Amino acid sequence: MKTMQEFMEHTIQDLYSAEMQALETMPQLMERAQNDQLRQAFQTHQRETEQQVKRLEQIAQQMGIDPDGETCMAMQGLIDEAQDLLSQLEDDQLADAAIIGAAQKMEHYEIAAYGTARTLAQQAGQTEIADLLAQTLQEEKSTDEKLTTIATRTVNQQAAQS
Repeated sequence: MKTMQEFMEHTIQDLYSAEMQALETMPQLMERAQNDQLRQAFQTHQRETEQQVKRLEQIAQQMGIDPDGETCMAMQGLIDEAQDLLSQLEDDQLADAAIIGAAQKMEHYEIAAYGTARTLAQQAGQTEIADLLAQTLQEEKSTDEKLTTIATRTVNQQAAQS
C-alpha cells in the first residue's frame, strides 16, 4: 500500500469483510438472546447491515474495486472472543449482558472504521462516497446507543439480580 487511494480501497474491503462476518454471526446472537428487546434490536440491525453491505458494494463499484478483497482480522477476533465467552455462559440474563458487550465491541470497531473511511473520502473529494459512509456511520452509532439503553434499563439489572 503506497497511496491514500490504496488505503481507502483497503478500508472499504476491510469494512465489507467486517459486515459480512457480522451478518453471519447475528443469527447466533439472536438465537442466544433471551430478552425480546435485544432480539428485536438484532433483527433491526441485521436488516440495516444488509443495506450497509449494499452501500459498500455500491461504493466499491464507484471505486472500480472488488469489495471482497480483504479479511477483517479485527472483526474475526471480536467474533471469536464473543463465541468463546458465550460458550462459558448459560442461556440467561448474564448471557444477554455478555451478548450486548460483545455486540458493542463489534459496533465500536465499525464506528471507528466507518469514521476513518468517511474522512478519507471527504478529504479525497469523494462526496457521494463520504455521504454513503456517513449514513452507515450514523446507523452504527444509533445501534450502539440502543444496545446501551437495553443494557442499562433492563438486561444488566436483571443479570445483577439473578
